[in-house]
Amino acid sequence: MENQKWNIDDTHSEIIFKVKHMMVSNVSGAFEKFEGTAESNDDDFSNAKFTFKANIDSINTRNADRDAHLKSDDFFNAESYPQLKFESTSFEKDGDDYKLKGDLTIRDVTKEVELDVEFNGVAVDPYGQTKAGFELSGKINRKDFGLKWSAVTEAGSIVVSDEVKLSLNVQLVKQEVAESVEA
Repeated sequence: MENQKWNIDDTHSEIIFKVKHMMVSNVSGAFEKFEGTAESNDDDFSNAKFTFKANIDSINTRNADRDAHLKSDDFFNAESYPQLKFESTSFEKDGDDYKLKGDLTIRDVTKEVELDVEFNGVAVDPYGQTKAGFELSGKINRKDFGLKWSAVTEAGSIVVSDEVKLSLNVQLVKQEVAESVEA
């Protein structure tokens, strides 16, 4: 069977991250502009291949000053590195769920990451489009990717933790396969 292609439906997906602030609360943010694809042999996504890109300039933490700081060279350096990228290396069954491994590139640093994936199944919407849903979660260390800015309060508390929690709710849309016509 030919590989089936899927695209992220960005109107029904979200890419969220959380970082501890002052070690007492979480600050959440999201990337609002992103794209991604999946290639699978069937609708259960066995051994599927995933790619993903997010535009750094689309970062939104609901605070313009913080967003500007995150886009600066202290963190993402959006001017020199306008996108973060992910390309999977494996997608394997793990009990009822899956493990997604792949290479994540932030700035000019690429590291292998592993995400836990809950596959929510496949359904056909009222417009005849086949959709698949996934919930992905994991953690990375921001300093592994060159996001090294740090500060300490007068009382000795770290302002921003190194650990970043990732949470992705993704809906994919199956792409129609164009039939070849022989002349």
